[in-house]
Amino acid sequence: MLMLDEYEMDIFTLHDLKELASDQFDDINELVENLVHKKILSRIERGKYCRSNFRDEKVIGTRLVEDGVVAYWSALNLHGLTEQFPNTIFIQTTKVKPPKEVFGVSYQFVRITPAKRTGVVKEGYGNHSYQITDVEKTIVDCFDLPQYSGGYAELIRAFTSAKLSPEKMIAYCQAVNNRAATKRMGYLAELLDRKDMKLFIHFAKHQVKQAYNPLDPLGIDKGKFNAEWRLKLNISESEILDIANKQY
Repeated sequence: MLMLDEYEMDIFTLHDLKELASDQFDDINELVENLVHKKILSRIERGKYCRSNFRDEKVIGTRLVEDGVVAYWSALNLHGLTEQFPNTIFIQTTKVKPPKEVFGVSYQFVRITPAKRTGVVKEGYGNHSYQITDVEKTIVDCFDLPQYSGGYAELIRAFTSAKLSPEKMIAYCQAVNNRAATKRMGYLAELLDRKDMKLFIHFAKHQVKQAYNPLDPLGIDKGKFNAEWRLKLNISESEILDIANKQY
């Protein structure tokens, strides 16, 4: 425990301890298990531990998988773009990992291709640091996979209130490579008269192809057609503006 204090470690792997201990202990596995039994340490999962009073779900979630990043609805909340707090922590990763519950918190792991892994920033300090998608990547990711965004109304409100860099938005849309999601964001930016997004709107219009897509991919299958953006408006423009104007 003195060693953990010296290195200011609240969360760690068995491998971390073995590297730090440098053969100071005969059987570090047995020592750690003894501390878990005495409830001085807690086991997160096999080979991963934390102090018994450490419960930062963001840090724990990103340590559950090698390249874990807080993303989607969870990132929207941490960036202050929604007041709704998900019951599940969404972790983006290039690995396959089934959902898991740790210390009463549910984690869902969303697998992406390595090409989509961009826009990641680090928050926190030292052993308490964790990775999270930045504001623009969070928005793009939520439009890419809206089932993890907390609902389209929440996503429209987040898009309306977020301060966005059009250059970052373009770069992330190119990485994610979802034309339908790009034109949905372009349409919303134009409808909401986002003058700061003119460059992005211009980019998005060049992504429009002949096929029509629903504005809300999880919504009802009816609505007017917008020929310019090739979108089926299953949320009307008046409803969108009403949602956008109802900020928290």
